[in-house]
Amino acid sequence: MGLRVKIWAALVVLSLSLVGSMAAELSVGFYRSTCSLAEFVVKDEIRKAFFRDRGTAAGLVRLHFHDCFVRGCDGSVLIDSTPSNSAEKDSPANGPSLRGLEVIDSAKARVESMCKGVVSCADILAFAARDSVELTGGIGYDVPAGRRDGRVSLASETTDLPPPSLNVDQLTQFFSEKGLSQEEMVILAGAHTIGRSHCPPFSSRLYSFNSTTSQDPSLDANYAAQLKQQCPRGSTDPSIVVPMNPTSPNMMDNGYYVDIVLNRGLFKSDQTLLTNQATASQVSQYAVNGLLWKTRSRSLILYSPSSSI
Repeated sequence: MGLRVKIWAALVVLSLSLVGSMAAELSVGFYRSTCSLAEFVVKDEIRKAFFRDRGTAAGLVRLHFHDCFVRGCDGSVLIDSTPSNSAEKDSPANGPSLRGLEVIDSAKARVESMCKGVVSCADILAFAARDSVELTGGIGYDVPAGRRDGRVSLASETTDLPPPSLNVDQLTQFFSEKGLSQEEMVILAGAHTIGRSHCPPFSSRLYSFNSTTSQDPSLDANYAAQLKQQCPRGSTDPSIVVPMNPTSPNMMDNGYYVDIVLNRGLFKSDQTLLTNQATASQVSQYAVNGLLWKTRSRSLILYSPSSSI
């Protein structure tokens, strides 16, 4: 999937807590008495990394999403492979494209130096995603903590991650299986506004769309021409990174929805949201009212019955 910062999580999946059974154990301020500076230290590390490279925020949001979508928000995406097991981070879906791992390592090291063995990696990743959302202009929120780190990480399980080639019906089914409605899916998709991608995930829309048309007719012609300049036919150069929202690539704003309305969605799975009456209506609504999207994103994170973030 390349660098697809497939952040289907608007504020990063933060509502994709696929570990609902643990939700009752989570609480805001969980480390108040055992490691009171944990969240502050994590935020400090994220801020330093962000101001060195603003793309770090998108990477951390995606990293948390990929963690939550596979085994729940248990930090299993951070586990290294062994000679006998290929872990999630080394799967084709993640491969070398995951970003922010070193930032989480730095935050974990600082927290461990203060409170050894107290704060889970899963919580540090959840805090980091929240801080990334805030740094890019999203609405802040409290993160209930108390997650336990998983011990199992299997590359084979990353097939649970949605590919960029799905149509709206397939996406709806995909998210339904995770307990999310179509409306919630469209809200979460908005985090693509700070996303980035390598060329392969969308190159077929430029050069080999189908047997009769080389270029996807739903893609704005001028935008397609720009993409072809950035991504020549057959390009797999890992140094080429294309922002999903060229106008404001480092801001958590409604640019993603504006681009879709203009037929400038980078992936098929983005542009397909205009092919369904209900999802198209949502996209149009958020394209003209970014505050509404931000507010609904925050509410989804905070009040989703299944939320364990």
